[in-house]
Amino acid sequence: MSLPRPFQSWRPHPWHGLEVGPDPPRIVHAYIEITPFDLIKYEIDKDTGYLRVDRPQHTSSRPPTLYGFIPRTYCGPRVRALSPNATRGDRDPLDICVISERAMTRAEVILDARVVGGLLATDGGEADDKIIAVLANDKFWKDVQDVSQVPEILVERLWHYFSTYKMVPGQEPPMLIERVLDRSQALQVVVAAMEDYEEAYGG
Repeated sequence: MSLPRPFQSWRPHPWHGLEVGPDPPRIVHAYIEITPFDLIKYEIDKDTGYLRVDRPQHTSSRPPTLYGFIPRTYCGPRVRALSPNATRGDRDPLDICVISERAMTRAEVILDARVVGGLLATDGGEADDKIIAVLANDKFWKDVQDVSQVPEILVERLWHYFSTYKMVPGQEPPMLIERVLDRSQALQVVVAAMEDYEEAYGG
């Protein structure tokens, strides 16, 4: 019996097989890996495209929003150039946090997200920015265009979550959140990550 064709023949790889979005960098696709109800850190398996269990969360905090990545993006030298204290990009797809009024309990979904801002972040010295977006067709958030219009407490929760979600007792946390990015700055990061992907994978 012959072996089946590669997995991607039937299902597009979430990182490489999906489009960046309907109107990038303004409106992008987000592939969701983790919901606010998850106490396990799930992460896309780069080879198969399935979700892999990365680790149980060390702390009791949960992600305040949906969390995943933007397809066909890559944190390489252009993303690093926008992060003065980073030594290089983290060589992963660009992370995105998506705000939705209605609770979503399922991961491995694709949605359209409108970029409104971000968090300039490094992980062990590598650029690991977090884009902040709202669900594009969510009527509750329809007037929000910039992170300054997002409730401050929600941005603070995102800041705190990413500052602590890799924390191990007795060790310095590797994640450093440097500042909040406004919409125009976040769009620059998305464009840089798209261009880094083109260079690394040829589009």
